[in-house]
Amino acid sequence: MKLLCACAFTGIFGLNAAFAQANEGIVVGMQVEPPHLDPTSAASGAIDQVLYANVFEGLTRFAQDGSVVPGLAETWTISASGTQYIFKLQEGVTFHDGTEMDAKDVKFSLDRARDETSQNANKDIFEGIEAVDVIGPSLVKVTLKEADGSFLFKMAWGDAVIVAPESIGEIKQKPVGTGAFKFSDWMQGEQILLERYSDYWGVPANLDQAVFKFVRDPFAAQTALMAQDVDVFPAYPEQNDLSPFEADQRFQVLVGSTEGETILSINNKAEPFDDIRVRRAVAHAIDRQALIDGAMAGLGIPIGSHFAPHHPAYVDLTGNSTYDPALAIQLLTEAGFEEGFSTTLKLPPPVYARQGGEIIADQLRAVGIEVEIIPLDWAEWLEEVFNGKVFDLTIVNHPEPFDIGIYARADYYFQYDGVAFRAVMAELNTETNPARRIEWLRAAQQLLSEDYVNAYLFQLATVTVADARLKGLWTNAPTQATDLTGVYWKE
Repeated sequence: MKLLCACAFTGIFGLNAAFAQANEGIVVGMQVEPPHLDPTSAASGAIDQVLYANVFEGLTRFAQDGSVVPGLAETWTISASGTQYIFKLQEGVTFHDGTEMDAKDVKFSLDRARDETSQNANKDIFEGIEAVDVIGPSLVKVTLKEADGSFLFKMAWGDAVIVAPESIGEIKQKPVGTGAFKFSDWMQGEQILLERYSDYWGVPANLDQAVFKFVRDPFAAQTALMAQDVDVFPAYPEQNDLSPFEADQRFQVLVGSTEGETILSINNKAEPFDDIRVRRAVAHAIDRQALIDGAMAGLGIPIGSHFAPHHPAYVDLTGNSTYDPALAIQLLTEAGFEEGFSTTLKLPPPVYARQGGEIIADQLRAVGIEVEIIPLDWAEWLEEVFNGKVFDLTIVNHPEPFDIGIYARADYYFQYDGVAFRAVMAELNTETNPARRIEWLRAAQQLLSEDYVNAYLFQLATVTVADARLKGLWTNAPTQATDLTGVYWKE
């Protein structure tokens, strides 16, 4: 798949960058290549990183501050019961193949996502839908089984974008959306090219084109930026030394927050991790700050549950899993593992996983848990860990916003079967009072922390290194996306 040889690397980059900027375009560095280009049928955040807001749009969408704003739905009304939403669609919206986007496409998209054969990675966000009805060319009625205070939020996810039945057969290789950019070309192993869509219904993009260039090696990312072969690198992978960019007036360094909880995921049904004492021992064996300092250059906020610290309902529960190796050894002894045991740690490609995995493996070995590290590429990780559930431990960042609800899915990859947790989430899902919702969210966090479902590590920070002349870039990452719709060059 990888076609570039080392000798040609810089030259090809340089041609792309010069060509892009000469045409008011941009070259975006990206470490992970998407497995395919259908955001509605894969768990890979790399798909949204390229396509969210740029190529595909939903009824609603996330703004940079995390708020939910209108997308393809211009307005909506909600019934007094909270179970019916009528969406009025934007006027003059067309797909990139020139066909009109209307209420039938919305019905098709939502029905496809919630179908029992759906491959949608977050199918649970559609489970509350009872029916989707077309009541006019630009009017769609969505009926819910019960009130859901998070429904508009769910419709902003990349998994809920609107697609057309006419193009669905080739969506994985040739995506057709309604966004300000249209898909042009995918040179697998090298780059994805987007071009401005001239008939976009909303405010047109400033850039003529965008090249997403795959740079897997963190050190190559620094080289590409310094040579100005890449204009911007969101989620910059080599954070240990940002000083060369901070000292160079050609660049800007943006440090922001994300919705991404980085966790040591545990297979709750795999022995011996089906014993809460073992999971608790793992949690107490980990020094979060050492991990953040060693793998993330000190950028990251320790967490004790699956919840973002900047959310108003956040509860600091790190005290439930303080770094205490002696307690970890005691718990293992109580569980019958006074001599310890052996396990595996499967790691996807990102730096937080690979470098963090080495640190965590050493910390677990210190309490008697011998760890075999197994590096995987993303396709292998999705097949073995996420879909196959064939793993003991893994490290992964969950970039989806407000995704605590995944723990209510007993078939989710870490296989947590929490009856009390599901009851709390059921109450949350039907609650519309903001104060009561916060109470239920805090209760949900507490249960996850006390059940030691996973070892909660840190909230991922995001670093973007960019040409200083670029404006309109997102600093924060309320979802895993590189929204280029408002980006422009300022000379």
